[in-house]
Amino acid sequence: MRVVHLFTRDLRIQDNEALTVAAEHELGFAFCLPSDFATLLPIRSNSLIASLEALQEDLPSQLAVFDNIDELVSALVEAEVDAVFATRNFDTNAMLWQANLAEALYGAGIALKLVGSNYAVEPGTVRKDDGNPLRVYTPFYRRWSQLPIPAPFKVDLASARCFQLKGAAIPSAYNIAVKIRAGERFALRTLERFMVSRATSYDSLRDRSDLGGTSHLSHALAHGEIHPRTILYRLGSSAGEDVFRKEIAWREFYADVLFHNPHTLTEYFDVKYAKLRYDDPAEKHELLAAWIEGKTGFPMVDAAMRQLKSTGWMHNRARMIVASFLVKDLHFEWQIGARHFEEHLTDYDPASNSHGWQWTAGCGTDASPFFRVFNPITQGEKFDPHGDYVRRYIPELAHIPGKAVHQPWLLVDGLAHGYPTPIVDHATERLEALARLKEISS
Repeated sequence: MRVVHLFTRDLRIQDNEALTVAAEHELGFAFCLPSDFATLLPIRSNSLIASLEALQEDLPSQLAVFDNIDELVSALVEAEVDAVFATRNFDTNAMLWQANLAEALYGAGIALKLVGSNYAVEPGTVRKDDGNPLRVYTPFYRRWSQLPIPAPFKVDLASARCFQLKGAAIPSAYNIAVKIRAGERFALRTLERFMVSRATSYDSLRDRSDLGGTSHLSHALAHGEIHPRTILYRLGSSAGEDVFRKEIAWREFYADVLFHNPHTLTEYFDVKYAKLRYDDPAEKHELLAAWIEGKTGFPMVDAAMRQLKSTGWMHNRARMIVASFLVKDLHFEWQIGARHFEEHLTDYDPASNSHGWQWTAGCGTDASPFFRVFNPITQGEKFDPHGDYVRRYIPELAHIPGKAVHQPWLLVDGLAHGYPTPIVDHATERLEALARLKEISS
């Protein structure tokens, strides 16, 4: 039988269950560019291109790239392909896309075989005793952690019978300053470095934005350059590794929530918060622009937003800080921030992005209470205690030593190099946010 493995968010060879099955047949390789590829920012498109180029280096024949489903199906018909194998996707848009693909392939007489997922436990698997999905992380984690997870799948393409499917080449990358390192081999090396140097201290260092205490595997997970099975298989029983295991479970929890509630990609999980009074970004565009550009006058917020703009990535603790600031200090809806992250993050993951934002905004499942308002100053002093993170991304504050960098307006020369004064008073806006919450709680 002649088949094609259609890569989606599984841009790897090893621990790829669908590819394991496809490799039993005469095999070709394909990839469909996302429908919005032409409009992606260069850093996002380069992120995908880097992953595809790394994948191509490990394939025994050329990866055929297509702009849309119609082009793919035409090539499959011409090549007399019997079936397409792919990893089942579970986020809202990907499920709709795979449904459209299945319909198009059926019309052409080609079978679509969806095998496995990009999660250790397939979304929809973990349920309560009554069969309903879980809405709270802790009981989800207890059940999730008790499920058996198979060892990583081993794939042998060296002996596979391959054919060349006709299609376009991988698009050329944009010439930008950010060099993106990607691919399965890089992901595996990153995992190895993490296990050797940071895994056991992950619990104590993961929130420090000034230190490299995180795994740096988010890009690889988002593009499927590594499967969470591969990671979980390596984790031991130290406190740090246990916390990291729980972070993997958070990713799977959000995927499960989005699978059961596909509308929450862009809509409120807790609809009560749709009634909250939010400010119109068209009327207060200067405040939104200051947040986007990293010029709010709050160093921890600004360093994070500049890190995102310049690197395509942001430290996880910083993501919570800037999200709280947008929703509770500037009073904008969470979807505005989620869209901005989607445009810029090279590790963009639909479920984690939308529900991470809803967690901070107080409107998601298992959310942080809305009345928990992050103070950007104290958060900076706690998680960037020496000010190194701020100085790295805000050159206007490079002259200020230590944690004093988090309140530069208190120094005689703190704003001497053009850094702005705070655009809002945090204490005042915190009270305003709580007042608006009271309006919908009474």
